[in-house]
Amino acid sequence: MSLAFAPPDSPALPLHLISKEAYAGWLDGQAPQVRAWLEGAGFSAALGKVALVPGEGGGPGFAVAGYGSASDRARTRFALGQVQAALPKRVFRLVSDLAGPELDEAALGWLLARYRFDRYKSGKGPGANLIAPEGVDAVRLEAIAAGEALTRDLINTPAADMGPEALEQALRDLASEFGAQVEACVGEALLDRNFPMIHAVGRAAVEAPRLLEMRWGTAGPRLTLVGKGVCFDTGGLNLKPAGSMGLMKKDMGGAATVLGLARMIMAFGMPLRLRVLIPAVENAIDGCAFRPQDILTSRKGLTVEINNTDAEGRLVLADALALADEDPPDLLVSMATLTGAARVAVGPDIAPFYATDEALASAIAEGGAIAADPVWRLPFHAPYETMIEPGIADLDNAPKGGFAGSITAALFLRRFVSNTGRYAHFDIYGWQPKAAPGRPKGGVGQGARAVLQALPRLLGL
Repeated sequence: MSLAFAPPDSPALPLHLISKEAYAGWLDGQAPQVRAWLEGAGFSAALGKVALVPGEGGGPGFAVAGYGSASDRARTRFALGQVQAALPKRVFRLVSDLAGPELDEAALGWLLARYRFDRYKSGKGPGANLIAPEGVDAVRLEAIAAGEALTRDLINTPAADMGPEALEQALRDLASEFGAQVEACVGEALLDRNFPMIHAVGRAAVEAPRLLEMRWGTAGPRLTLVGKGVCFDTGGLNLKPAGSMGLMKKDMGGAATVLGLARMIMAFGMPLRLRVLIPAVENAIDGCAFRPQDILTSRKGLTVEINNTDAEGRLVLADALALADEDPPDLLVSMATLTGAARVAVGPDIAPFYATDEALASAIAEGGAIAADPVWRLPFHAPYETMIEPGIADLDNAPKGGFAGSITAALFLRRFVSNTGRYAHFDIYGWQPKAAPGRPKGGVGQGARAVLQALPRLLGL
């Protein structure tokens, strides 16, 4: 689906975006018939409310959209996306006082609100559209929206059509579009090339486990993105209950978000060397499934006691991170739908992240604020290291006790990147539980825009 602005020469109606604070003054400056019309319609500039004002000949002359109060806007990201849903299927030209990041957020929200997942059911297509407002970089925003749409499509697709093979094909399609190189290590070849934990987690599934690698760019600083690609997670022999298994098609949300971010980077032509690593597996049940109390030897040589087969994401990420760490990049970022503890801590709307230094954390936090991509730093808290050390092996994949689940998972992953100076890990949810402006219910990217915004500062671009 193309999430693009209308062509700039399109016939368009003016769309006046008015806040509650500015509405009285704006209304005083209108013609008497306009004031009478809006007062008769009961228009109050409430957030998302729309009125069409008649023009000459009886057709609409312009539209007025409410932008709410400052407190309304503080509680609502992408408010212009909410306006879009109330407008007729026409092209509009924005008239507002918005500028800078606020205007960028509004325009991006408009694009994201046009997203529809229509692979399995045709329905109402995108409605109203907008000419790119003056002052925004339309090409950049459209590229961001396209990356987000890719992420959403991948997460929304059920596992029957988005297993490891289909995820590999999605990566290959993206690589083909931008001239990137792809390599895949599949099935028993994982053992030959020393990816034992990826193989162990995925070996019980019908589709073979695999490690996918994409490279793009020949000069500049090196950025490696690693995304958890568990295409469906039954929990393995520690089987999830039905209520917990229902959304597990989204357990490849880290891979989907990494691919969306990679698409943005390549579309921008950023002067860097990009490497993407995705361990793609299904955590299934069969006679050959890995078991509780098994001890696995990782690519790095660290041994891992399996105390819960449902803590599989960190296992496949560990082998991929170890590979990334053997040729340390300037910046390494991993993304994963990893722990329920992260959701308990910050809810579904905020992406918690971990960073190995203050400058990295500051850049990501600032990037999230500018890009309307809320993130929150959690600590690599060293005193909790003992919680992931079981005694019988080097590491425990599921520490007992239930405390600090997201932090202990992040500490586990950090053990595999000892050579890399700058490392950030995102423990995302990847799902919008209920519809919101610019974000329909379903798969959603988190953290990608924050990282994208931070890259020039972090890599000196």
